[in-house]
Parts: sequence; C-alpha cells; structure tokens
Amino acid sequence: MSVRHLESLFHPSSIAVVGASDRPRSVGAVVMQNLLSGGFTGPILPINPGREAVAGVLAYPDVARLPIAPELAVIATPPETVPGLVGELGRRGARAVAILSGLGRDPGLQQALLGAAEQHGLRLLGPNCLGLLAPEAGLNASFAHTGAKTGELALVSQSGAVCTAALDWARRSGVGFSSVVSLGEGLDIDAGDLLDHFGADPKTRAILLYLESVSDARKFLSAARAAARNKPVLVIKSGRGAEGGRAAASHSGALAGADDVMDAAIRRAGMLRVERIDELFAAAETLARTRPFRGDRLAVLTNGGGLAVMATDMLTARGGRLAELAPDTRKRLDELLPATWSRANPIDIIGDAPGERFGGALRILLDDPGNDAVLVIHAPTAIASSEEAAGAVADAAGRSHAHPVLASWLGHDEAETAQRRLHAAGIPTYDTPEDAIAAFLHLVEFRRNQDLLMETPPSLPFGFEPDVESARRTVLEALAEGHLLLGEPESKAVLSAFGIPCVETRVARSAERAAALASELGFPVALKIHSPDVIHKSDVGGVALDLGDTAAVAEAATAMAGRLRALDPKARLDGFTVQHMARRPGAHELLVGAATDPVFGPVILFGQGGTAVEVIADRAVALPPLNLHLARELVRRTRVDRLLAGYRDRPPADLDAVCLTLVQISQLLIDIPQVVELDVNPLLADADGVLALDARIRVSADVERDRLAIRPYPRELEETVELRGGRRLLVRPIRPEDEAAHQAFLHRLQPDDIRFRFFNLVREMPHSQMARYTQIDYEREMAFIATDTAVEPPATLGVVRGVFISDNREAEFAIIVQSDLKGQGLGRALLEKLVRYCRARGTEEVVGQVLPENRAMLSLAGRLGFASRSLPQEGVVEVRLQLRERSDAGRRRARGRPQATRSSGR
Repeated sequence: MSVRHLESLFHPSSIAVVGASDRPRSVGAVVMQNLLSGGFTGPILPINPGREAVAGVLAYPDVARLPIAPELAVIATPPETVPGLVGELGRRGARAVAILSGLGRDPGLQQALLGAAEQHGLRLLGPNCLGLLAPEAGLNASFAHTGAKTGELALVSQSGAVCTAALDWARRSGVGFSSVVSLGEGLDIDAGDLLDHFGADPKTRAILLYLESVSDARKFLSAARAAARNKPVLVIKSGRGAEGGRAAASHSGALAGADDVMDAAIRRAGMLRVERIDELFAAAETLARTRPFRGDRLAVLTNGGGLAVMATDMLTARGGRLAELAPDTRKRLDELLPATWSRANPIDIIGDAPGERFGGALRILLDDPGNDAVLVIHAPTAIASSEEAAGAVADAAGRSHAHPVLASWLGHDEAETAQRRLHAAGIPTYDTPEDAIAAFLHLVEFRRNQDLLMETPPSLPFGFEPDVESARRTVLEALAEGHLLLGEPESKAVLSAFGIPCVETRVARSAERAAALASELGFPVALKIHSPDVIHKSDVGGVALDLGDTAAVAEAATAMAGRLRALDPKARLDGFTVQHMARRPGAHELLVGAATDPVFGPVILFGQGGTAVEVIADRAVALPPLNLHLARELVRRTRVDRLLAGYRDRPPADLDAVCLTLVQISQLLIDIPQVVELDVNPLLADADGVLALDARIRVSADVERDRLAIRPYPRELEETVELRGGRRLLVRPIRPEDEAAHQAFLHRLQPDDIRFRFFNLVREMPHSQMARYTQIDYEREMAFIATDTAVEPPATLGVVRGVFISDNREAEFAIIVQSDLKGQGLGRALLEKLVRYCRARGTEEVVGQVLPENRAMLSLAGRLGFASRSLPQEGVVEVRLQLRERSDAGRRRARGRPQATRSSGR
C-alpha cells in the first residue's frame, strides 16, 4: 500500500496545467475554468507554448520555465508527450500528476510513463481519467461538467461517466463530498491506495467505490479491510453476469461464478455492496444516521395497512424477519390503540392516527427487546397532521436509545416538512416503504460483514495436524507423471491427509479384479469407472450402487466398460474403483469444493450436493483462509443450512464436523498450492459426522505459492526460543483467537510497563480495540507473541509488533514483555525476530519512539544497532535501524514521509 504524496494530490499548494487552453470545450479549457471557479487559493500555472495567457492567467511555454515547482500537475496533451512531461515535472519538483490524456493502452508508453514517475518519486492518477475534486480545498482538477459541494463522502470510481452521473445526482440531492476521484486506468494510484488514504482521513465519513475490475486482489482486500474497520465502505461492482465461461473439471469450478467471488470478497472485507448510484448515497446516509444493532428483526408501525403489507413482502423475500411482539408489548398497545388495531406486527394503528398515537406506540415498541429496529410508515390523510406525527416520532425516538428508527413519510408538500423534521432528529427517512426496507436490509448485511471483521473466532479442535508431506507427495507424483486430474483414490488420499473422513476406495484394473476386491471389502459395494477423461461418472452410466455379490460386480463392470466405449470412444479406461457401501440413512448430500478465480485466486464453495447440484444451484462461496466462525457463516448463506438443523423426525447434522471440513479444505489450499480445483460430492452429513463418498482434484504445476487474496497465518514463522534460565517459549505470529490471552496479558503488566508501551495507563480494552491488535492483516502488519504452551490455555508473555508504512520502506515497531520476565532475554529475542522478518521482506528501516525514562528499551535498541535521536517537541526518543540502502528515488520520496506515530515502548 502507498499513501505517499497523496496529500499533494488532494491538498496541493500549487497546480500546473499542462495543455491549458482557451479553445472552447477542450479538456484544457474546461480544467482551467473548473480550477478558477472552484475557489482554489494557490498559484495556478497554465502551460501553453503558443499563448501568453490562458483564461486570463499568465501562461508559461514549458515546465522548465515555471517560476515555482508545482506540487500537483494536470496533463491534457497528446499521449506520446506524456512520459516526457512527467519526467520534466519530476525534475522540477512536482509530487503528483493527474493524467487526463489516454494512452490507448500502449504498453511502451505505459512503461515509459511508470519509469519516469518512479525515477522521481512522483504519484500518478490515471491516465485516461476525469481528474479529481476536493471541495474543501477548493480543488476541481477535472473536466467534469459540474462541481461538488463540501461534504463527508469520498467517491472513488473506475469510470469517469459514473463520477459525472454521481455529481449530477448529488447536486440535485444536496449531497457533498470530501473528494471525488476518477481512477482511469489506475496505472499507479489505484483503489487500494485511496482506501488507505480515505480510511485514515478524519474529514471522510464514508467511502463510496465504483469498481469494474480489481487488478491486485491482495492489496485491494488488505486496504479494504483496514478502511472498513474505521468507517463504512460501500461498493457498486458492475458486471454481475458470468465473466468469460471456462471449462471446469468439477462442480466447484462450474458453480463458483466470478460475481459470487466478488460478493464473497466484499463481504469478507466488511464492506457493503449496492446496485445503483442513488442506493449508494442512500446507504451511506443510513449508515451514518443509524445506531448499530445486532439482528434482523423489524417492527413496522403504520397508519396504512396496505403499505405495511407491501413492506413486509419485500422484507421476507429478501431474508429479513418481522419481529414477534412480546405479550407485555401487545398488552400495552391494547391499552393505547383503538380496538380495531392489527394486534400483530405490522402494527396498523388505523388511518385516523394522530401524532400522540404514533409517539405512544413507538415508545412501546422501543421498549420491546424482541425487535432490532422499528420502521414507521405514514400515509397522508385529511384527518391527521403529517407534521404532527413526524414530531411525535422524532420526540419518541430521541428519548430512547434502545433500537434505531427508520421512517417512510409519503405525500408531497406536507411530507417534505415532516421529512425535514425527522432528518433534524437524526432519523433516516425514505420516499417509499420499499426504499426503507432496502435500507434496513443494507444495515443488516453491513453489520454481519462487520462482525466477520470483529468477532473472535473459536480455536480449531486440538490435534488437527494435517499430514502435509503425504498430501504433497501424492500431488507431486501425479504432476511428475503428467496427470493434472487426480483420480478418486488419489484425491481421497489427499483429503484423508488433512483429516477429512473418506470411504475406503480401491482400484481394480479389470472386472475380475473388481469382483475380488469387492469380496475383500464386504458386500454391498459401490462400483465406479476410473477414467481421467470422464468428469462426471454418472453421465456415462459409470456408477453402480448396492452390488450384492461378485457376479453382480463383474457384470456391472463389463457393462460400464461397454457404455464408455459407445458413448466416448476416446476416453481412457484405467479400471474401476470399488468401495463398501456407506449406510448413512437420512444423511444430507453436500458439496464441498474449491476453484481458482482469475482475480481473487482460490475460493471455497459449499452447498447442497448430489447429481443435480448445478440444477439446484444452492451454493455460497468464501475466500480462504477460513476459521470455524467464517466456515459457519459460509454454511449459513445456503438453503441447505436449514435442513442441516433438523426437521420432523430427522435429527440435526453435526454442524461442527461440516465446518471443520471447510476449514480443512482451506488449510489444504494453503499448504498445497498446486491444487487449483477440488470437488467432494457428495459429502454425507448427519448426526454422526461427515463422510466423503466421492472426490476429484485438479492440480497444476504453474501456480504461484503466494496466490491467496488474503494472506494466511504464516505458520513457517513459528520458532522456539530459550531464555537465560533455560525456559523455552514458542514465538509465533498472533492469531485472532489470542484475544482472551492478550487481555489477560495486559492485566498482568505493571503500570510503568503499560505506560512505556502505550504512553498512558491502559488497563482494559474493549473488544473492538483488542480485535484490532489480534486480528491483524499479515500483509501490512506483523505481531509476534511469546507464549508458554506448557500451561493450558497457553499464556501470552510478550509481544513485538511492526506496522509497515510508506511502500514497505519503514516498519514502526512496539514491544512489551511481561514484567516478571525482564532481564531473561525475551525482549531481545522478540525484537531480533521482528528485525529478521523485516529484513526478509525488504523493509528499509525499523523505527520506534521511546519515552526518555525507558532506559531498558533505549539500552536494548543501542545494543541491536539502532541509532537514536531526541525529539524534544514530541517528548520522545526516536530509535531507527537501517536494514538496507535506499535508492535515489527512495531518498527523494522520503521528503514526504509521514511522521512516525507514538506507538513504541517496552
């Protein structure tokens, strides 16, 4: 990630316009008009060799003759001139360039442009972009047809047309922006960079994204997850249809559509996906105005029964729930309302309802713990005042903080006044009940996605230690023999190595051998053809079940071979697989699999299995790595989840075993990168656990090991250290499930140790804060903990943390060790571990800030080679260890390096 010089993009002190013009409707002319009318107060420097002035502003013939170095430059000149101009601007001292010109996707021009920018440490927006607007800075460096008012929403778009459409909508709706950015081709600055920038921008309340594609999935998701922890991030992703069909060797490959994967990525990052531009802004407004809530139970209060019925239909169709009224709530409503009220949710308080009836009923509903939010729908009547009802609702909502309130006030003139009253009270208000229901469901989905970021997952069952070497050996042997599709026996061997229960399967080369193996296994048996050229065995009559004797097996095998020759003469027949029939009456047939998305890499698929799996199409996808909580969330998003819970005389299935299987598949994809597609269908699931009946794995030698969109737990970084007294501790990266141990560790520390680490006294951290310490993104941060595994549960005894900034040029570190372990070498072991890790990932410097009185930390830093300097204005000592030489461009970039934060101590 890099936010380097992005401040120069959004808050420049001066701007040069290369290609400025007075020619009507030219890009250079519109940019100059927008800059001059936007209120920018710094120097605007037009560059045009053929004119003395542009738009009444003194012009300059070229970059070299500018009187000052422009902090930001805007280029609107022919494509072939752009790389040279960027080089000139870099030499002149510019920090950022917005390139409005298109390069026609010319690889030579693109490479020359990137080279010129890298040489001088410049940041590039574009090429082929609309430009950017930062209204608070008076900056409109774009050729948009309209400006923007100041607000708290940041819009980042891969489409200039979407930017202009959004600006039009916002102008009509009175919505303002902190920034509007058109990415264009995103050759340098991309959505990930801007998510980092706006995620930390205190003037941005929510981030709105329009995406057409993602080029660097890991960078994008890492930035999105970080930003979504701080503020709402809402996404429109175009292209919901299938993107480029491809031949698949399994159900998983056929079912894991690209848009499903994008949905999974957005959900995993804690963002919210919407469909339309107006919905984007409405959702941002709703999230900003509504208090957090936990569930999906909605109470509907209305004076128009038909409107409530329509709202209820939409709510239930899209997965929401009507709240059940508590007996006490119904009793209190009976006392307040006319006898003809609906006596159920939706609560119809009759068309003549005055304001006090609305307010009284709402107060009662806000006291009911059985709902999570209340929607108030008002239809205009000639009997009661709409504005009076709005005032009563606003007053009732203001007196209670139990549940959030949403409103839909219908009508025109009187409704507008009522809506302003509700808005002033902080109640999100919608023109139609359907819009209000959509907003409520956005809130539900957003909260679920946020929970995926913040909830501490349960630990894996003790003893889950996959036999990685055995599985890897099976895969590599297949590749060495030129086999890209593992047969059923080999696939099951790989699954078994990762702890997934499989039916024992044997291979017979002939019908006679199949009959003999069946006798050994015991009847009845299942017989299947064994062919690398047949994807779905049942399609060629290649499956026979419940065979009761050797004659039946031999006859079935002979018939299968004949059918295969008739239906697919070119298909190879390597024999038959034989397995004992698994008797699991009442078991559910599930599909568990994996596929490889061209953008996000490996994805895991779960759903209802069987031969009609594509027709049933009950599936959900998720990105690995998974833990048990994430696996449960994946299962929850399918219809078969309700069947697994049990019904009538069918007992619940062992859901923990199902979720563990998903986690085991996730670990398989992490440990065996050659696996590109995997299919377990069916996976039987019942009260006794799970059992894989059939399996297929596709492999490839041409894969990147580091292919997951979310970096998994780096197990290879675990090591054992020995302290001076001989005590041995495990040092490993921190995991989300360490939260409880981390909180206990904080409680055991002495006050001075806490002050040296946090620069103030902290004894208790809320879950949301502790989750940020334990649920780290290994792509942008690393924390190593020292833990004593000899006690149960293992105790955390020390932690060192490094946060990587400025394109990995710096790692800001912090370290703390349990008070009674000082002087035993643990602090040194942890800091040396972090330094080795930083050196291995190419970090240039490790830096920290230490209180002057923390002599032990300063002494340790000195012994490890850190240089120190006092920062009196900060009241700290900065310690810095250089790990490698900076390039010339790196030294130039350092001019814009952000100051280290107060994060270190011991």
